Amino acid sequence: MSSNKLAQRQIVASIKPLVAGGTSGPEFPGYFAQVSGGEITASVEKVYDGGSTFPEVLCAPPEIGDITLTRHFDRGDARRDHESLKLVRQGVGRLRYDVTVFSLNCDLVEFGTERSYAQALLVGVSEPEGDSSSGAPATFSLTFSISQVSGQTQA
Repeated sequence: MSSNKLAQRQIVASIKPLVAGGTSGPEFPGYFAQVSGGEITASVEKVYDGGSTFPEVLCAPPEIGDITLTRHFDRGDARRDHESLKLVRQGVGRLRYDVTVFSLNCDLVEFGTERSYAQALLVGVSEPEGDSSSGAPATFSLTFSISQVSGQTQA
């Protein structure tokens, strides 16, 4: 019997730069290995009419939380991360990307698009950190503010 459950290592993301104000953000080829955020919530207000025991619940439109993508910093191939990270620093708060979160199968081959965030605004860059006593790989993160998520599709 096969399982349809996914391991965390099977959830990855990619980004595609959009032209914003005549400027296109740098490319980051390949996948980001960690995906967090993107929760959808709606605020509510409970209104008690005079003498009511139970409130009427009024809701606000849903909001999507920021999404953060993280991956290991690869300086060896200048096209991969080093040059792109140098360029993206200057575009925080201005550059937009299409962000897509994928599910991979057990062979780590793409088999479904779970979520697509169109025109996500880059709002943060976390630089690779150093520790002279550690052999762990350095990582960097890009954080995006989301306005909407498209429906789920299957490949």
